[in-house]
Amino acid sequence: MKKILPLALFLLMAGLDACNRTPAPIDPASPAAAKAQISVLQDTVEARWTEMITSDNAKHSATRQIIRELQDQPGTDRTQLQQLLKANNRLKGLRYNQQTMQESARIDAYDAAQDSVLRAVYTVALPEAGQKSELVRNLTEGIQQSDAEVVAFRVRYDKAAQRFNDYLQLHQAELSELGGKYAKLKPLPLFTIQQ
Repeated sequence: MKKILPLALFLLMAGLDACNRTPAPIDPASPAAAKAQISVLQDTVEARWTEMITSDNAKHSATRQIIRELQDQPGTDRTQLQQLLKANNRLKGLRYNQQTMQESARIDAYDAAQDSVLRAVYTVALPEAGQKSELVRNLTEGIQQSDAEVVAFRVRYDKAAQRFNDYLQLHQAELSELGGKYAKLKPLPLFTIQQ
């Protein structure tokens, strides 16, 4: 017992001494700092992209659910609904990604195709006489709300991507020193058309 008490006291003091030490500051212009910062910026860009695509996927899913719900209602044009379902299912294949969005025509084509499908679905889902199904009405309103947020999602993505691009431009030398994937980083395309 007498031997354990001094040892415990020694370990306690060593632990307290370690807690009082402050880590050496990192030079903000160092490759290590650049690596940490670029990782944070990449994570932010990825989070914004995921948020936007998740919302878009939810629109596709809700549209599909509306069409299936309408197929069960009497007096609906099942052929028209099947065509809308096929068009909705093709949308994901037309969608741009973070690399292909460099082609603004691809974004425009996707937006036009999605708008066309949604307008046709709205016509069927919300007839002038009023939709009898509360589920269809709620899903349609949810799609309209999500569709109205597209611009805000794209603006948030562009801000994050622009911060990444700016940092990449300012710290290219430090990132090149790191080598590997850091030396190969390229600026990200934006939704905003650059002059």
